[in-house]
Amino acid sequence: MRGLRGATQVAANTVEAIEEAVVELCAEITRRNELHPSQIVWAIFTVTHDLDADFPARAARLQGWNEVPMIDSQEIPVPGSLPRVIRVLLHVDSDGPRNHVYLRGAQALRPDLHRKP
Repeated sequence: MRGLRGATQVAANTVEAIEEAVVELCAEITRRNELHPSQIVWAIFTVTHDLDADFPARAARLQGWNEVPMIDSQEIPVPGSLPRVIRVLLHVDSDGPRNHVYLRGAQALRPDLHRKP
């Protein structure tokens, strides 16, 4: 078992922008960690307070995470924090290194964890 983290910054608070960013994030996490969706035990998505147009979990299903138990939650609105960010925490049933994925402007959140493909 291993835990994986990821985040992305969304261009706008729209269904289309959230969908695009989440599909990209899920695809990169899956690719960089050589995962099949059946290996994902669960996923928790969080969004900053300025994102409410859609649920990230709905977009993750478009990436093939249909059988993954998922939940969405809202982040604490900390003054000065990076806007329009979606984070994900995964619990996966697989071995290997942890390749955390930070995309777009979210790379600034954890440059120590961001690794280029």
